[in-house]
Amino acid sequence: MKNLYQKKVRNRTVMLLFFFTAWLAIIVLRLIQLQVVHHMTLKDEVLRQNHAVEDITPKRGTIYDRSGSILARSIPRPSAFYIPSKDESLNKQYEDIEKLRKALRLSAQKTTAIKKRLEKGATFIWIKRKIEPEDAERVKKLEIAGVHFDEENKRFYPQGKRAAHVLGRVDIDDRGQSGIEYRYNTFLEGEKGKRLILKDAKYREYRFEILKAPISGKDVVLTIDETIQYIAERELEKAIRTAKARWGTIIVSQPFSGEILAMANYPAFDLNHPPSKVSQIDRNKAIHHTFDPGSTFKIITASAALETQSVGLNAVFDCSSGMIAVPGKVIRDHKKLGILSFPEVIIHSSNVGAVQIGHRIGEKNLNEMIKAFGFGQSTHIDLPAEEKGIFRPIENWTNISLSSLSIGYEISVTAIQMLQAVNVVANSGIKMPPKVVKCVLSEEKESQSRPSSGQGVMSEKTAGQISRLLERVVLSGTGVKAQIDGFRVAGKTGTAQKFDPTIGRYSSSMHMASFVGYVPVEEPLLSMIVIIDDPKGLFYGGEVAAPVFQRIAAETLRYLQIPAKKTLPEKTVASYKRAALER
Repeated sequence: MKNLYQKKVRNRTVMLLFFFTAWLAIIVLRLIQLQVVHHMTLKDEVLRQNHAVEDITPKRGTIYDRSGSILARSIPRPSAFYIPSKDESLNKQYEDIEKLRKALRLSAQKTTAIKKRLEKGATFIWIKRKIEPEDAERVKKLEIAGVHFDEENKRFYPQGKRAAHVLGRVDIDDRGQSGIEYRYNTFLEGEKGKRLILKDAKYREYRFEILKAPISGKDVVLTIDETIQYIAERELEKAIRTAKARWGTIIVSQPFSGEILAMANYPAFDLNHPPSKVSQIDRNKAIHHTFDPGSTFKIITASAALETQSVGLNAVFDCSSGMIAVPGKVIRDHKKLGILSFPEVIIHSSNVGAVQIGHRIGEKNLNEMIKAFGFGQSTHIDLPAEEKGIFRPIENWTNISLSSLSIGYEISVTAIQMLQAVNVVANSGIKMPPKVVKCVLSEEKESQSRPSSGQGVMSEKTAGQISRLLERVVLSGTGVKAQIDGFRVAGKTGTAQKFDPTIGRYSSSMHMASFVGYVPVEEPLLSMIVIIDDPKGLFYGGEVAAPVFQRIAAETLRYLQIPAKKTLPEKTVASYKRAALER
């Protein structure tokens, strides 16, 4: 009996020892599998669960006007995100999202997208970024365990819609998408930092460490003057509404430096509340829209005539019939003007006279002058996506091209190109490239942009002759409504018929009204182009655009404290130019 009992104990001991040995072997093998075979894989999984390295977006640089007024800046704003807990059911997570939808006024589309991410097992979900502080407080009162906040920077435009098309926009990640924000994004965005986020097993954030501190973006100073920009935008909106026009654009510049003081577009919008169609923001009509310049282009025709000595100032042209036949069509004047001298052709904007002048100039000379003024090529203004316009090579001209080009047709230009052209005349024949950025600032020192060097287009003598012609346009021609008391004004009107694609030809009821000029004639300090698209009722450039030039220029001269005198004292001019370049 005793032996039987001992045998049973021994068997049990052997079995326990066997099971214990097997259990130990399994544990050892499992440890080998975890610690050796799958060590790196499991280590990476643990790190993904408990560690996360994220970018730190730096504070974007500030954009100033030439006087130091802030046009764009970044301000801190909380961003709400959701980290679902492993212990919570999907229905409970849905309930949390519904509470957030009401508190943050989320759209149905956004709410659905968040729920789909929860279904896919996402461990981090943005709920709404860059919200207002009061919205964040409302969410905090809900006391939802999975909701957290991160501080980001939101772009803010203190002046609202001021210079919206020039400044441009950024996306939700503060990357420039248009305008200065895009063109100078490399300077403005700074350098991203890195941070390590440590989480527990339920993915709840509990600590973070800065691995690399972000470097803030550099500030940018524009040549734009906020006050002049306001004047231009106000008067443009008034003109568009009065004329019931489709849109308009105005550019104000300094002829001697090429600096743009204002660049206005209408319709406008508030950058803090941009339209749903971002193309409205991105399309700056001053540099993106091309059009037939019409009679303003006679400045180039007249310049070519005098520079090549093809026509003298005393030449006369028979415009008495009010029309001239060219191959395939008849070109008309707005009324019969009689026998006109060369200056009178420009003063009264005769198409018939300009065509005759063009034929005396010849194709080769006119082609070379148009190219010298910079048409058909970029002005290299420091804004993105500038249109070059359309100017066909001379070998592609037809038998009507010379006549058409002489009066501003068969060529497509931008507003900035036409302003640069009149600046050539105002600047004694020298073409200065336009610019909207004065300098980029850094912490170490102010990085001034180098003054642009000019390029000769025509002689100083020819520029002076054209300037006197353009002054007479304002004194007694089509531009009389651009006159400013106490100042000598030079300019040229333009009234171009628009091409109507629905009928396949130029329309007699759709026009582009324009005026381009500068003041004072003896020492040009301001130049400006005004474009009004498709005005109703009165549609001539002298009636619609010239008065806008007059109002903006007069108020700007008062703002700049330029005394109203027929001849400006040399000291006044010199001090203004020096101050303008330093501002």
